[in-house]
Amino acid sequence: MRAVVLDTDDQFRVTELPEPVPGAGEVAIRVAYAGVQYGDVLVREGHFPVPRPFVPGFEAAGEIVAVGAGVPEARIGEQVTALISGGGYAEVVTAPATLAINAAGVGPREAAGFGWVTPTAYDLINTVARVQPGDSVLIHAAAGGVGSLAGQFATAAGARRIVGVVGNPGQVDYARRFGYHQVLVREEFPDALGEEMFDVILDPIGGSARVANLARLAPFGRIVVYGNIADFAPVTVSANDLLMRGQSLLTYNSNLAGQTDPQRLARSADRAMSLVADGSVHIDITAEHGLDDVETAIMNLAGGATRGKSVVRVS
Repeated sequence: MRAVVLDTDDQFRVTELPEPVPGAGEVAIRVAYAGVQYGDVLVREGHFPVPRPFVPGFEAAGEIVAVGAGVPEARIGEQVTALISGGGYAEVVTAPATLAINAAGVGPREAAGFGWVTPTAYDLINTVARVQPGDSVLIHAAAGGVGSLAGQFATAAGARRIVGVVGNPGQVDYARRFGYHQVLVREEFPDALGEEMFDVILDPIGGSARVANLARLAPFGRIVVYGNIADFAPVTVSANDLLMRGQSLLTYNSNLAGQTDPQRLARSADRAMSLVADGSVHIDITAEHGLDDVETAIMNLAGGATRGKSVVRVS
């Protein structure tokens, strides 16, 4: 089968590999499309230590063609999107059966765009931050895969006001399409908000932005940290200060959820998929690449040029 390999010299190459065979509790999927996500960037930059050569790709959509021990044979032929730990940029990939999410209600291209970002956005809004009707919500990286979905989930949860922050002026109008009442460029944050405070803040940025976010958190507000796009340096937070204002600092790690409680992640993914299938939430796929153009797709994401979601056409 054809597959993209990240080699020991940090170069991506399309090569021929044997087709993988599903083990116990796994399914094999013939991949139609794979989603591009930030895990690809972290692997490329060495933040995730994986043995090389390595087939990247953490999201794959297609048809189940084989099952391992303990998986019902009735699943063969099922259209799914899979949340995986690598291997998605290949014609066939194996995945835990639990995290092969039924995607019969959407096409394979949209199913690939669903990937990790959709259940992540769903959980950030509904499971972790628990956005309530009337809440005000601030979302960073509002034009990205998670951000474009989180704005929609916040709307569905009844948020009163949703403000987004984007990386450059060219992303402002794009982000407005996803439920945001106001969108700021990063350089305008936080000054353009005056004294406004927020009940919920989603922070994948880190560094000085995280400090500024904490200063904008309303009493009994919740800030959710789920990445470090700008800065991996730790930010020190006083639990005593949070206590005095009834505030909560929460974190979310979808990769860890997939490893430690895949059933819970699958339940969130199923609920998110139902909202996509009925049209309540829209996955905006803005770029499609071929297998020989995976590096471009990943570097565009790393450089902040990607809006919404990018996919790779595999077969």
